[in-house]
Amino acid sequence: MDTENTNAPSRAQSRIPGKNHPHARPHSGVIHDNARHTENFTVIGNDLIQHRELSGLAIGLACYIQSVRQGTSVDIKTLANRFPEGPTRIAAALRELETHGYLRRTREQTPTGHIVTRTVSCNRPGHRATPSEPSDRRPTRRAAADKPPRRKQLPAVPQPSYPHPALLQTAIDILAGLRRRDPRLLLSATDAEHLAPGVAAWLERDVAPTAVRHALTENLPAEPLIRPAAFLAHRLDAELPPLPPPRPPAPPAPEPRHPFQTCDGCERPFRAPEPGRCRDCRADRTESACT
Repeated sequence: MDTENTNAPSRAQSRIPGKNHPHARPHSGVIHDNARHTENFTVIGNDLIQHRELSGLAIGLACYIQSVRQGTSVDIKTLANRFPEGPTRIAAALRELETHGYLRRTREQTPTGHIVTRTVSCNRPGHRATPSEPSDRRPTRRAAADKPPRRKQLPAVPQPSYPHPALLQTAIDILAGLRRRDPRLLLSATDAEHLAPGVAAWLERDVAPTAVRHALTENLPAEPLIRPAAFLAHRLDAELPPLPPPRPPAPPAPEPRHPFQTCDGCERPFRAPEPGRCRDCRADRTESACT
């Protein structure tokens, strides 16, 4: 005799609507019959449409203001002519939008001296670069952000004690010739002007130009040099030779040797710049004059 399987379900379990099929038709509430917009539409955030503290009029006005073209008048008088609500209710709704950050109204003076009210509509309150930045300035900010980044500043280089023009010109010539040693060391005029004082600091340390070229071009890395000027600036600073020791003072010049002269008194030869008497005869003559 066949036995009954008590563990088997008596009938297939039904699926829970809305759990396994989130788009199933609900039993109550609104049913959406939507068509995809491809033109003439505005994207409005649910944080505005479903805002719990805004009135329906305020939400409606915010949606309308966000849908119009930039430059459209949205003052109280214009909105009162557009909608059946009167100016008092519209003014109160606009104040609601200002309180919750969906609207900013400021009074500004035009170049001609007139006072106008500038209205800025915000689709996401608090999501802006600066608290007082109007929407018409954002394209300018985006254009500035699209500009290429400013070039990084080169590292500092040693400075000579005295930047003599001839010394700096020799340094420029050395830097300009580095590309003959390695094409990767091609420098712009601005880079060479920045590096020239560092090379001059080497030259004033009694380093010959040939030795400077060798120090800057030996043992270069095998990989490409992304910023050759920055590489040379680092090498000029890191490998700067010490100052040479002070030179000893020059020995004093020897006293000049005078030619021989014949003494007018004793006719003995003696050295003197001009003819006359020797030292002994001058001394004897002095003693005789005293006695």
